[in-house]
Amino acid sequence: MSREIRIATRKSALALWQAEYVKARLEASHPGLKVSLVPMVSRGDKLLDAPLAKIGGKGLFVKELETALMENEADIAVHSMKDVPMEFPEGLGLYCICEREDPRDVIFIREAARFEDLKRDAKVATGSLRRRAQLRAARPDLQMTALRGNLNTRWRKFEEGQFDAMILAAAGVIRLGWAERVTEFLPIDLLLPAVGQGIVGIQGLDGSEASELATAIDHVPTHARARAERSLLEAVAGGC
Repeated sequence: MSREIRIATRKSALALWQAEYVKARLEASHPGLKVSLVPMVSRGDKLLDAPLAKIGGKGLFVKELETALMENEADIAVHSMKDVPMEFPEGLGLYCICEREDPRDVIFIREAARFEDLKRDAKVATGSLRRRAQLRAARPDLQMTALRGNLNTRWRKFEEGQFDAMILAAAGVIRLGWAERVTEFLPIDLLLPAVGQGIVGIQGLDGSEASELATAIDHVPTHARARAERSLLEAVAGGC
């Protein structure tokens, strides 16, 4: 096989890890296949001065990658499924779901060993409305502050003492080798994960050879879970 597949991916360290993971799986499944990465910057990566909820719009982290597919600049796109809207542009589909990493959220705390031990009025950093709402239900005293940027930027802010605690998705932390830094993996009865959290998906053009080749690495149990979670989100008119 002398064919080549180009993967559209964001440029963050986590996105590149995910793309490299897909690259390795594809090359192992199709001997002789050449896979290259096409790193890109999404609108969500550029707009770092405001919370995502205030920016508005859907697909802030996927639109540029979808455009690359439609303009033949890439053959497939690798996404974090929690960032993927319910509706795709015409001609694009979801052709592979990779095995899920831990879907929970984790907390990093400067001066406590557990979430319940956070001092009163502690400043907790998260850019997610989902996380803010659930944490405030458990601890109305907490002071929430916005948190944007890639994981390395967020960790720097945490080490600088800009807040008392920080919430991140476990999957990204584990994939970047930071699991030993985690203070606590939060139980889902305290903080329910986002739809698709911890799942990597592959988007491609309908009927393309690249999309067909991607199906070889689909993880059927995770695909079923992703479909179920996304159908619930669609039923309640939710978004990514």
